[in-house]
Amino acid sequence: MSGDVLAQRARPVPWVSRLREGLHRPAVLIPVIGLILALATLVEVRTSAMQALVLSNMARVLTYRVEAGPSPSPHFPSSGPYDERLGYTRLSGFLDRLDASGYRVEQQARLSAGLEHLSAWGLYLPYREKTRAGLEVVDRDGRPLYATRYPEQVYDRFEAVPPLLINTLLFIENRELLDARQPYHNPAVDWRRLAKAVGVETIGRLGGERHSIGASTLPTQLEKLRHSPEGRTRAPIDKLRQMISASLRAYQGGASTRATRRQIVVDYLDSLPLAAAAGYGEVHGLGDGLRIWYGMDFAQANVLLAAKPTVSDAARARVFKRSLSLILAARRPYYYLVENPRALEEFTDSYLRVMARAGVIDAGLRDAALAERLEIQRGAGGPPAAFVERKGANLVRTRVSAILGVPALYDLDRLDLTARSTLDAPAQEAAARLLRSLRDPSTLERLGLVGEKLLGGGDPARVVYSVTLYERTPGGNRVRVQTDNLDQPLDINGGARIDLGSTAKLRTLISYLEAVAALHDRYARLSAAELAAVAVHPRDRMGEWAVEYLRAARGTDRGLGPMLEASLERRYSASPAEAFFTGGGLHTFGNFDHEDNSKVLTIREAFQNSVNLVFIRLMRDLVTHHLYGSPGSLALVLENPVDPRRDRYLSRFADREGSEFVRRFFRKYQTLAAADALDLLLSAARPTPHGLATALRSVYPEASPEVFRDLLATRLPGRALSDKAVDDLYERTAPEAMPLADRGYVAGVHPLELWVVGYLRRHPGAGIGQVVRASSAERQAVYSWLFLTRHRNAQDHRIASLLELEAFLDLHRGWERLGYPFASLTPSLATAIGSSGDRPAALAELMGIILNDGVRQPTVLIDRLEFAVGTPYETRLGRAEQPPTQVLAPEVAAVVRGVLTQVVERGTARGLRPSLARAGGGTHAIGGKTGTGDHRYFVYGKNGSVVESRVVSRAATFVFMLDERYFGTVTAYVPGPEAGRFHFTSALPVRIVGLLMPSFDKLSSPAPATATASVAR
Repeated sequence: MSGDVLAQRARPVPWVSRLREGLHRPAVLIPVIGLILALATLVEVRTSAMQALVLSNMARVLTYRVEAGPSPSPHFPSSGPYDERLGYTRLSGFLDRLDASGYRVEQQARLSAGLEHLSAWGLYLPYREKTRAGLEVVDRDGRPLYATRYPEQVYDRFEAVPPLLINTLLFIENRELLDARQPYHNPAVDWRRLAKAVGVETIGRLGGERHSIGASTLPTQLEKLRHSPEGRTRAPIDKLRQMISASLRAYQGGASTRATRRQIVVDYLDSLPLAAAAGYGEVHGLGDGLRIWYGMDFAQANVLLAAKPTVSDAARARVFKRSLSLILAARRPYYYLVENPRALEEFTDSYLRVMARAGVIDAGLRDAALAERLEIQRGAGGPPAAFVERKGANLVRTRVSAILGVPALYDLDRLDLTARSTLDAPAQEAAARLLRSLRDPSTLERLGLVGEKLLGGGDPARVVYSVTLYERTPGGNRVRVQTDNLDQPLDINGGARIDLGSTAKLRTLISYLEAVAALHDRYARLSAAELAAVAVHPRDRMGEWAVEYLRAARGTDRGLGPMLEASLERRYSASPAEAFFTGGGLHTFGNFDHEDNSKVLTIREAFQNSVNLVFIRLMRDLVTHHLYGSPGSLALVLENPVDPRRDRYLSRFADREGSEFVRRFFRKYQTLAAADALDLLLSAARPTPHGLATALRSVYPEASPEVFRDLLATRLPGRALSDKAVDDLYERTAPEAMPLADRGYVAGVHPLELWVVGYLRRHPGAGIGQVVRASSAERQAVYSWLFLTRHRNAQDHRIASLLELEAFLDLHRGWERLGYPFASLTPSLATAIGSSGDRPAALAELMGIILNDGVRQPTVLIDRLEFAVGTPYETRLGRAEQPPTQVLAPEVAAVVRGVLTQVVERGTARGLRPSLARAGGGTHAIGGKTGTGDHRYFVYGKNGSVVESRVVSRAATFVFMLDERYFGTVTAYVPGPEAGRFHFTSALPVRIVGLLMPSFDKLSSPAPATATASVAR
């Protein structure tokens, strides 16, 4: 029986045999394969199992890593609102600009081969994107100074989103997204919606019409809004790119997409594009949308949305309707939120009814929401920026903005960027807090800042204070503190030109010592006999002193250091009784302390006590030395009245003075239309027929007699001129009838003003350079009288002025080499006491050069920049070391350090000494220079007396060096007429430095092991 059973089992089943036979027949094979494929497709459409297997395996090779140095083949996106806003599309240009500014890529992301292929195919790289990003500024230890995150209010996790909001979003956009029955579901593709959309599109094309319906799931919408050009789908290939990219992104976490799909809901709600609002800018996300467009508190709104419904909960209905309206507005943000809010209300109401019918919301919520009105706010910006509270961060932002070429801070704040500054947050905050407190009279009293030479008389809130502190390190001078109490974007430290008074004596002293060093270099190698034969011009007192010193010096006294020290012992009168021809006129000067008027002081003593007249005379000697200290000096040539070069020099004078007038008149008229410029000119001309006619014809020579008559009549109301008189004026005032200088005299207008207005009329849009070049012949013609010999006295005065200008041009080159921030010096001896102005930051840089033995190091505010951290575009840059430059002789720097120390020990800054004790014992070593600037405009009468004085500003500053490592400035400044009510001097910033010493003490102790001098002493 067992054999029968085996035989029976071996007998083939009939239907299996028929199937096997049929598989060998094509007519049967093809339908079977088709059936299997159809079943497999149906299963795949419902489960996405195959996609999950393939795409999750692909995701394992779609990676990137961050390695040292620049990537050999960096990839950055080329378009897309998200990539543009975060700066990813501009990274290549940013890196080029940063490289030119001295920054080098230290680390950068490398894409895997798979990611590189995706990028080459035009797909969007799959990585966990940041919903929120923005600029962050940190201090040298990573402590936050400033941070922006856009959008500002978001859902940080799925559980934070109210279920009512989730159900609403899914009903509107993607109903199957969170289907828990399909763990491997590809959220990027909804096959039914896709098939329907393709069908409608195909039928429309066949019928010659364009019809389309949305086939986008939430993931593909996110791809579109973030990465497609302008956030739009322009062609089927764009849609395909979005779907593939979204699919790859969905399976990054593995085959199961449950967590990814929940995150998609959060990301979409946080990324809603909601147009730009006045006073705020771009609005993204439901949280910011509720606040900006409806003025609602996001946290409170979520509490209401998550609450259990009640029949008459109007507040909950109001929040829900507004939330629903923003989700719907994302389809056409500008239209609904800006152009036609009424349409948005109607659209929202229609959805409320549809959702109630579908059971998504109950009838009670529907009716309560329908009763609410959407009241969209316009111009709902945030509070005004408190500039005074983030001066250091604003300084960093402004610098980054300039380096990257991103002019608007609005755009800069939205970059995915972290800037590591050199600022020290505790010291920065301590300085800022102190400066803010100085506006309170009671605080001033408590700190002892009220009294003679300090505050009093004016409103203390009008005083602007600034503080800068740098640390000298081997890699550069790093900014540790830079702040002021001005609640405006302006940076007082580095953005204003201020008369800082006697701090100019420091620059003058250095110029003097450099001139002495140059004389030492010229004469120190000569023997006593050779020195006796040296011819020095009688006016060159400095050259005369140098020769005499070296003739008498022996041994080491002939060295540069001893000669520099000896030069500080030269004595000058401090008498204000003398008048000085300078700046084109005769001027007198006064000392701050009248007790100095009768003294004869050494340069060292005058520097310690800031005596003006000594430095006026020192500057005169310096100017004279520049003019007469060289055998080939032009000043020597022009002493000869018959020297043929006089005429060439006068020609240069005419060119210089004429150019200055041309620039002045260009600035006056450059923004005016031709008719307005003519009207302004005629209003200044002599109100006589001849004067007006001359001005009119000079500017508008092509005017017809009829136009001329009409224009003249409007300027001479009530004075009827006959036709013959007008015709006669027209002929006699033609430009060719008299020289330009004469026309200016007749019209009562500077002749070059006539010429500039006429030229701009004929050449609208001309720039200053073009106008100056075109005026060459006219400038010479206007000053041609200077060449007449009967005006020899006037020539001599103008030659003296121009020679002085030449000397100050030479002086300026030396000041500029040491960081002077302006393009010229005022050609006047008053420059020695501050008339040319300065900037606190520039003075601090000079102090750094002195402290560093004459070596100029780069000033470093930003050490590192980190772009797109945590993305395939991550790039980290550090500042490359730049070689220092020797710009001042070490011997000169050493001598200047010595006199700066004496200013604190027994000079104008001696009030600082009680504050120099260290917390851990010992005393801080400090030196500096004080300065007080009382800036006024004066109008002088014919006899030289002052007929008018107008206060422009008052300033006091103290520039200092501290403990071999630190240097900086403190400045007090009052702009405008209010300055006339104040009488503070440099004693005020000296006291403020004393108040800041505890913070500086914490910053400077203990000294880091790496803080060594850049140049050995």
